[in-house]
Amino acid sequence: MSEQNNRYQNAMNRLEEILSKIDQSDVSVDELASQVEEATKLLRECKAILSDTEKNVQKALSDLNEEAEKDSGI
Repeated sequence: MSEQNNRYQNAMNRLEEILSKIDQSDVSVDELASQVEEATKLLRECKAILSDTEKNVQKALSDLNEEAEKDSGI
């Protein structure tokens, strides 16, 4: 999970850099297109990581509920 956390954090940091660069300076159309393409890839990566994390959390909660039901005799 630590590797995913690092990938997510690195992607978010890069996204912040891209946005800051776009906000603070005049960017050529070619450079803007390149930055938007990179940002799109980073956003997809972040979305995939968040989706995996959500699945892991849901599974952990489901497992806990199953254990609680077994312990209570339900």
